[in-house]
Amino acid sequence: MSDTIYNVLFLCTGNSARSILAESILNREGAGRFRGYSAGSWPKGEVNPLALDLLRREGHPTKGLRSKSWDEFAGPDAPQMQFVFTVCDDAAGETCPVWPGHPMTAHWGMSDPAAVTGGEAERALAFADTYRMLRNRIGIFTNLPVDSLDRLSLQARVDQIGKTDAEPATT
Repeated sequence: MSDTIYNVLFLCTGNSARSILAESILNREGAGRFRGYSAGSWPKGEVNPLALDLLRREGHPTKGLRSKSWDEFAGPDAPQMQFVFTVCDDAAGETCPVWPGHPMTAHWGMSDPAAVTGGEAERALAFADTYRMLRNRIGIFTNLPVDSLDRLSLQARVDQIGKTDAEPATT
């Protein structure tokens, strides 16, 4: 077993909900093997309060979570990423910075829970569904034998994870 800690960057346009949820989930689920980060191409400047409330209810620490630009991770002083995953459709089509070290990339797109309109219950359900999908995907990812897979096999697996439970169940 390797002592390597893999850095994973989750990207979304606004870096206020999906990527923040993914960062927090990975930091708990992958503790000791993975370190999660998040950023956005056009960060909103604040984390969605519903995302923070959900994370707290699920027992995740929220201190230090903030909406930030992906430029923070493209510079020479930034942590080197081994994986970069887009979690929203908008960020998947954008031209990303060239990441130092050429990390493995995949698209794990899903609907934006912050875009859901309606009452408090509908919005809370959208965030809960997004959390569930991300937790499922991250759970699969953190259980991959990263150290023993060749790059092509690993790429196929992280791509497939993005197709897992692609949309929330509707009631």
